[in-house]
Amino acid sequence: MRDPYDILGVAKTASEADIKKAFRSLAKKHHPDTKGGDAGAQKKFQEISGAYDILGDKEKRAKFDRGEIDANGNPRGFDPRGGGFGGGPFGGGRGGPGGFEHTWTSQDGDTAEGFRAEDIFADLFGGMGGGRRGGGGGRRARAGESYEISITVSFEEAAKGGTRRVYMPDGREVDVRIPVGLRDGQQIRLKGQGAEGRNGGPRGDVLLNVSVAPHPYYTRDGNDLRMDLPVTLQEAVLGGKVTVPTLSGQVTLSVPANANSGAVLRLKGKGIPAHGSEAAGDLYVKLVVTLPDRPDPELRKFTETWSATYDPRAKLR
Repeated sequence: MRDPYDILGVAKTASEADIKKAFRSLAKKHHPDTKGGDAGAQKKFQEISGAYDILGDKEKRAKFDRGEIDANGNPRGFDPRGGGFGGGPFGGGRGGPGGFEHTWTSQDGDTAEGFRAEDIFADLFGGMGGGRRGGGGGRRARAGESYEISITVSFEEAAKGGTRRVYMPDGREVDVRIPVGLRDGQQIRLKGQGAEGRNGGPRGDVLLNVSVAPHPYYTRDGNDLRMDLPVTLQEAVLGGKVTVPTLSGQVTLSVPANANSGAVLRLKGKGIPAHGSEAAGDLYVKLVVTLPDRPDPELRKFTETWSATYDPRAKLR
């Protein structure tokens, strides 16, 4: 067999985590069950598993690095055809090329018979590879692969709830209920909507990571909403009725006379709708006195002759 470091594509200084990550990636890519049982894939998979059998075991890796064993796990100079110390192509494995079974020692010193290299990535395939329990027996039931998917919903969808169609990695389409009051970064678990299980095992799950798109004028504060509302100079000075957009449609708001920019008015119950045990939030409207986009000659003439008798910056001194 080739150098196990070359097979896994890692440097000789690679950490245990890097080696494990490389193995999982290659095993998932070349697993025969994903290639329809292709013989070439089976051979490649055996090579990858054999490499990890050496490098994934701290003691075997050290022996290989010191030159005490070869890439097959056999002592240097040992001829497996002669029926010497181990016999198998992986240095004493009982399962042969198809099983990859051997005795392993954990970091805390415990030992277990029948560990298979495939077990380390069974969670990636939902049990692909089947295999035997320890010393034999039937094929084990394994849960299907769980998917993790990121989706983005509109601000209104998150606030009011709805239904969103989500496309699974296996090509299925699933209608997902978006709950009222969903928050940015919240996760939704879809039980049993992942990949099919193996050998009678249950389906995996789907974990949706939800991002909420920003709104052009609302910001969320718990279950309350906040927004800036432009008002004319006349509305600010004289007061009046103005329309305000809410999640449930336009409503009328009374602006008091002599209202300054920054004044905040509340529309009760017009925030995030009630959901579960949580009451509906409120909508807080901050008034922003806004001049016309184009210069107004009359307004200019008025202000030129108007004698201001107040100092708006007095509080800054």
